[in-house]
This record gives sequence, C-alpha cells and structure tokens, in this order.
Amino acid sequence: MMIDGYALNHRLDDAIQLFEKMPVRDTVSWNSMIKGCLNGGDLISAKKLFDEMPGRNVVSWTTMVNGYLQFGKIEVAERLFFEMPVKDVAAWNSMIYGYLKSGRVDEAVNLFRKMPSRNVISWTSMIDGLDYNGRNDEALIFYKKMVGFGVKLSSNTVSCVLKACANVMALHLGVQTHCQVVKLGFSFDEFICTSLLTFYANCKQMENACKVFNEKLHGNVVIWTALLTGYGLNHKHESALMVFGDMIRMAVLPNQSSFTSALNSCSGLEALDKGKEIHAVSVKLGLGSDVFVGNSLIVMYTVCGSINDAVAAFSNIGEKNVVSWNSIIVGSAKHGQGKLVLTLFSRMIRDEVDPDEISFTGLLSACSHSGMLQKARCFFEYISRYKSTAIKLQHYVCMVDVLSRCGKLEEAEELIKNMKVKPNSIVWLALLSACRMHSNLGVAERAAKSILDLEPNCSAAYVLLSNIYASAGKWSDVSRMRVRMKQAGIVKQLGCSWVTLRGVRHEFVCADRSHPLSEKIYQKLDWLGGKLKEFGYVPDESFALHDVEDEQKQEMLLYHSERLAVAFGLVTTAEGSTITVMKNLRACGDCHSAIKLIAKIVGREIIVRDSTRFHHFRNGMCSCGDYW
Repeated sequence: MMIDGYALNHRLDDAIQLFEKMPVRDTVSWNSMIKGCLNGGDLISAKKLFDEMPGRNVVSWTTMVNGYLQFGKIEVAERLFFEMPVKDVAAWNSMIYGYLKSGRVDEAVNLFRKMPSRNVISWTSMIDGLDYNGRNDEALIFYKKMVGFGVKLSSNTVSCVLKACANVMALHLGVQTHCQVVKLGFSFDEFICTSLLTFYANCKQMENACKVFNEKLHGNVVIWTALLTGYGLNHKHESALMVFGDMIRMAVLPNQSSFTSALNSCSGLEALDKGKEIHAVSVKLGLGSDVFVGNSLIVMYTVCGSINDAVAAFSNIGEKNVVSWNSIIVGSAKHGQGKLVLTLFSRMIRDEVDPDEISFTGLLSACSHSGMLQKARCFFEYISRYKSTAIKLQHYVCMVDVLSRCGKLEEAEELIKNMKVKPNSIVWLALLSACRMHSNLGVAERAAKSILDLEPNCSAAYVLLSNIYASAGKWSDVSRMRVRMKQAGIVKQLGCSWVTLRGVRHEFVCADRSHPLSEKIYQKLDWLGGKLKEFGYVPDESFALHDVEDEQKQEMLLYHSERLAVAFGLVTTAEGSTITVMKNLRACGDCHSAIKLIAKIVGREIIVRDSTRFHHFRNGMCSCGDYW
C-alpha cells in the first residue's frame, strides 16, 4: 500500500495527501495513516485522525494506545485502554508493556492477572519487564509458571529468561533453559547464542561459554563481543584481548562495545602498549571520535599512567556526554592535576552539562590531592546547600581527606560526627591516614577505635595505627597491636610493586631476590645509592617501621618494593623512556624523596601509582608538589 510506503520512508506529507485524495477510505487505510503519523513522530495528527475516524476497530484503539505509550503519555494511554469497547490480547499486552517500561510494575502484574486470555507475548513481556525493573527472581517465577501452563516458548522468551538468569546467577535454571534451547532447535539463533554467552560468563562458567561459542563459526560481531566481554568480566583479560585479535583476523569488524570491552581489559592489565594498538585500530575504523570508545580510552590512558594521552582522547571525542567529563575530571584528579580539573569543570558548566555526584567527587578529590582547602570548602558548601540530593558518603570522604591532609584533624573529626549520613570505616580511615603525617596520636587512636567498632577485622586500621606508634617510637604499643592482629587472625597486606613490560607483569616485594634479573637490579640500586649520597640524600628512618639498628633501617629502606621496580625499569627499558611503576599500598615517604632524585640522576620521567594517586617524577620534582 502506498500510504505505508510513504510513511515507512518518512514521507509523511505525501502519505497524508494521498490519504486525503482517496475516494473511499476503509478501516485499514485509517489505521495505516494513524500508525504512519505515530512512526513519523506526529502524535497530534494521529490523535486528530483517530478522533475523526468513523468506524474504529480494536486495531485502531490498540495503535493509539501504543502511540501514547511511545510518547511517554502513560496516563492518557491508560485512560484510552479502559475506554476500549473490545480488547484483544494485543491490547492487553500493549498496556502491560507500557506499565513495565514506565516502572509501574505492580499495576502491570495486576493487569496481567485480569487478562481473560494470554499468549506467549504476554508471558514474555512480564518476564522481560520484571527483569528490566530489577525484580529478577519474580521474572523467573513467572517463567516457571509459564512452563507449568504449557505455553510454548519463543526464541524471544528464552533470550529474556537467560538474561534474568544471568542477572541473578541462577546457574541451575539457566542450564535447564539451555537444554530447552537445544530441544526447540534455537541453538544457532544469534540472539540466543549471545544470551547464552552472557549467562555463562556472569555465572563464572567461561569454559561453557567457549563451548557455546565454538559450536559454530560466527561472523556476527555481537556474539564475538559477548565472548570478549565475558572474559573481561571474569578478569581473564589476556584471553579477552586474544578474542579481540581473532576478531580482526577473521575480518569481523569490532563495534563500539567491542572496543569498550577490549580497552577495559587493557586497563585491567595496565597494558598501555596494547591499548595504543587498539586505539589505532579504532581510528582506522572511523571510531576515534566516538563517545563510547573515547570514554574507554580516557579510562585506559588514565589507569596506565598516561594522563596527557587521556586528555588528547577527551579532546578528540565528537559529542561529549557527562561520562566523558567525569572520566577526565576523575582521571586528572588521580594524577594530581588540580588546576586542570578546575578548568575542565568550568568548561563542563559552560557547555551546559549538568554535573552529577561523580563530577563533584572528582572535583573534591582534586582539591584533596592539590591542597586546595578553600576551594574544597566552597564546593562542599555548594553541594550541601544547592545539591542536597546529590551529597553522598564519598563527598564526605573527600572533604575529610582535604581537611586531614591540611592539618585540620579536629575539624575533620567534627565533620564526621555531624554527617547527615552514617559514617563508614572509609571515612574514618581518611582521617586516620593523615594522623601520621601530622603526628597526632590522640585523633589517630579515636579514629582507629571508631573503625574497629564498625569493622573489627579491618587490617588497614591496625596497620596504620601501628605505623603511627612506630613513628613515635612507641614500640611497646606496636607490639601490642601486632599481638592483637595475630590473635584476631588478621594478616597485613604485603606491599608489592610491579612494572608491565611488553605485556608481562614483573612483581617485586621488599628485599625481593626472586626475579631472574635480581643481580642487575641490585647492582643498579647500589649504583643509585652512591649517586643519591652525592646529591645529599639522607634516608628518613622514621619510615623503617621496625625496632632495629639505624644501619638495618637504612638497608630496609633501600630495598623497598617500589625502588626494586624502578631499578628493574632502568635496566630493561631504553634510555630516556618513561618508567611506570604500580604499587598496591601507599608509597613510602622516604622512597618518594629518593625517586625524585633518581629521576633527576637518570634524566627520565618516573611515574608511580600508589593506592591513592599517581606521582609523576621529573628532574628532581614530583607532580604532587610533596603534598600527598
């Protein structure tokens, strides 16, 4: 029919002109014209036609109900539905779908129960809608009832059920559903194959996911991406990147989701070189300025220590969304780029992008890492006064951190006591962490007590308080804390540093001699030790947290894990190249001083990421300005 053809090709004016010229208009013509107007985004014309229509049938009413639902006018659709003189199952299904998509789940359930007859679409809508609204267990209950009533499953039903099973990790029911897939002959359906891959990946069954994938040679990018994402979800990042490489070799062109998953795996491995390769592929395929790919690039470059590349990736994004702004703001904050964060936030406001709770977390974090106390006060006051719905626990953590680092320990403690939300151990840990810097044992003991009241087995509280006692020379208290930890079965997390070189992670612990290049590493450290003395370096023995002789303390500091990692980087990478070291705990203060000088001695940039931020060492200085 010409009217349908015009409408489908977005030639709505031509469709209306043709409709008006028709000498005889039957119900089908009217219905086609109404549907064409709705598909063309013209609700007003559709309503006018519906009102003028001489003889409406159930299709006319249902089309109009769907139209109102399409435009988000749920109340109008609801009123029209209940005015219908005759309702078929399609009309009931439409209204149920509308309720579910607008979050009115209980009304959908009630309407479903009132249905005089139901078909597979009715059941599938309920299963999918309940899962969509987070009521996954109820969705699976409906599925079991559906099977009990003997309703034949469609491929769409099975896909929805598998998605619900994946969300609640219902392995047994999902496997049963997989058996139904085989019986019904849906095994090679691409949507179901994707759903099975996602289901098994969510249930940590990657071996079964691979079996599903290997049943057939796939050319569909969605199926490949499901496997790639599944590996990433299960922290098998090397396998994920192998799948991405196989996609390219099999001439399956990656889409936005493929690149996002692959780049997330690069972030998980801190594999900067591989991330750059994937970035290059995205540019070749015309996705270099895509917002989803760009957001993942920002995160990858930030995590891998290359903040300049992250800023460049941000600049290349065509149409930035709030995630783009948040990613670069939070990333820059972690790298101590406080002024850049303020500039970015100003640009965000000028571009009329509304900041959310993550934006303000990044902003306050930047103030904390850069010592901008007054600006932090202003921003926190703004959030408290004008964004009361947005103030979250993480904003308090950041503000306590800012105050504590600036020596305002009592004010920080008072802020915690007057919080509008219940403080957790993380808030108190922010206060406790700064107590050593400012040698305030009283506040430290109160903070530690509050943490252990909330979380009795918090190893960080024990270790931090023990270190504060050690710095103050209170060795009997140090021993008491260690005994308490031993009695409670609490194990201190071992400090570890690593360098990722050509895709291989090289890990080091304090005084580690297990690496094949240990001899060269220690030779380099001994050489650096001599050079450091020439530059006037004197070890800060307060960071050797053991009651031993001074000479032993100096030797312990010399072989901390981050120094071993730096030395490894120096002996294995090209002259002049940047060395990036990652550490699972906060960097040692003495090592921080030493690495500043090492960067000057060797004429290289050394990047160290600890548990809280990145430090960029260049020419005897650190990007943190010794404020950390």
